[in-house]
Amino acid sequence: MDDALEIRLEPSLNIDDAFSDTEDQDSDFQFSPDSIRDDLARNSQSWRVKDEDDDEMPRNGFFEAAMDSFSTLDINSDERSEEDDQSSSQFVSIPLSNSRDGFPDNSEPTEPHEAHPPEATDTDTPYPTVVIDLSSHKVTVSVDNTQTTAPLPSASIHSHSRSTSIAESESSDHSTKSLPSHELSNVTPTHPNFAASTSTSILPSSSATTVAATSVSNTASILPQTQKSSPPAHRLTRSVGPSALEKFVSKTRPSFLPPKSRQEDDKHMADWETMMKQSRAAAEKRRKALQERRLLREKKIDESLHLWEKEIVPDWRVVQKNPRLRKLWWKGIPTKLRASMWERAVGNPLALSKDNFRSCSSRAKRALSSGAFSDATLSKIETDIATTLPSLHIFHHETGPLYSDLKALLCAWVVARADEGLGYTFGAAKIAAMLLINMPIQQAFIVMRNLLERHCLRSFFGGSGAKEDVEAYYRIFETLLADGMPKIYFNFKQHQVSPASYLSDWIVPLFLDHLPFEACARIWDVLILEGDSFLYRAALGILGVLEPRLFFPDRQELLQLLRGENKAAIDVASREGRPLDGGKYEIYGLDEETLWERIDSMDEWWKESTWNRLTRRELPDL
Repeated sequence: MDDALEIRLEPSLNIDDAFSDTEDQDSDFQFSPDSIRDDLARNSQSWRVKDEDDDEMPRNGFFEAAMDSFSTLDINSDERSEEDDQSSSQFVSIPLSNSRDGFPDNSEPTEPHEAHPPEATDTDTPYPTVVIDLSSHKVTVSVDNTQTTAPLPSASIHSHSRSTSIAESESSDHSTKSLPSHELSNVTPTHPNFAASTSTSILPSSSATTVAATSVSNTASILPQTQKSSPPAHRLTRSVGPSALEKFVSKTRPSFLPPKSRQEDDKHMADWETMMKQSRAAAEKRRKALQERRLLREKKIDESLHLWEKEIVPDWRVVQKNPRLRKLWWKGIPTKLRASMWERAVGNPLALSKDNFRSCSSRAKRALSSGAFSDATLSKIETDIATTLPSLHIFHHETGPLYSDLKALLCAWVVARADEGLGYTFGAAKIAAMLLINMPIQQAFIVMRNLLERHCLRSFFGGSGAKEDVEAYYRIFETLLADGMPKIYFNFKQHQVSPASYLSDWIVPLFLDHLPFEACARIWDVLILEGDSFLYRAALGILGVLEPRLFFPDRQELLQLLRGENKAAIDVASREGRPLDGGKYEIYGLDEETLWERIDSMDEWWKESTWNRLTRRELPDL
């Protein structure tokens, strides 16, 4: 039992060669257990037994090993010699029985040969069952659990194939244990058939471990196994900086096209830089031309000052009767007369006295000193002021000269609205700021309160109590949009974009968040004269200017554009050096000139009668 037992496959029994593609096609070979037995019988001389006294080491070109014991391969023989019976305890049985899961069997199943019990010993030694799967190049060793577990004799089984692996079968009929891998440092394959892959397996020594039996079966079950690859020892980290591939990849051609040569890529990159330089120069030229036209318009307005003082200042109502003076008003009020004209056109329907601001401001100061002023309202005011006309820098909380006046005006306005049960509405700071730029704080307070009492603005500043009126104004705008700009209307319907998504952001601050300051000042001139209807006409004009950009396939992109947050437009404006702290729609090229061109073109279909009809239908109590 202590002698080493080795089963050697000589080159004369080359399993790979027996089933290789170079086999003679004329021979009709049946692949079955019987045919394997016949082949082994014809090559029985290749199984040699070497005595331990023989000093010569057997060599077959692949490996060498010492023969400490011998084995007998018995397939069909029914007779056994006495010499075989005496050493049966040292035998290793290699049955070649039918397999259910291996390769197909064309022959009739044969009864397993029952070996004679050994006469020399009474011990039941469990023999391993070696299953050779030639189709998947695997060797599996299993032990029948009906026998008593005992130490196995030390034996070496060398198996060579194109790709040989020792698999652990998970079949319900057998439990197999993989043979431990032998160190291949002494193995030097030289035969061409075994140059691709060579593996060596050794049965465990009797003094080291025992094979545990887990299941009972007379037929070996061979299941395909998946060889697990060992994980890498460490994870590769990418070096800092561009890789060699990134340095090679062209920046002027898409990745799905063939690469350019370095000379061609450099040439195209230089051409691209030249085009970008020309584009920036053209944009700067357009900006200067626009600035010149704006200055020219302002000069013409200032030159018409004597006409204003002569015909309009004495009685501003004449504008409503005289189309020539009305057209003059639409071109813009001179800066010198803007405060007085706004105050007269807005009127004083609330009958507020000049001391009204002083009393409301005193109440606000007492509330602030005593802590009665709401902290939430004060926080809203501070946040609203911080986002008010940031490009002008005159309302900055530290350096702005009009910051304290704006805050005092808003606090007094909140106290005045508190009597009606209304709080602060985000966006009121923009309206107060525009008024403070053009008139003193007392006059601005009176104009602001009366302006926000107009029905449309009061609805948007009226809180939750005016929700129904706001919805009615949304329906009015949607009807006007469908009549005047049906393409935009159906595009918004397709993307489920309602006026509530953008209209309130325009009306509450009276466009100061989205348009340039000069365009807003001119809109305010006409708004104060024409009333709420011009709010909707200006809003339709904005959509008309943005129309080429509104047809996005994605709803989220469309909403981002309406909020003034389109990334592509912001990148272009940054590249051209345009400021980004002005109106949000300046990045789309929307300025006073383009907007008023669109508003003037609406004369063909805009009718005041349509506005009056819609307001009577949606707001019958107005």
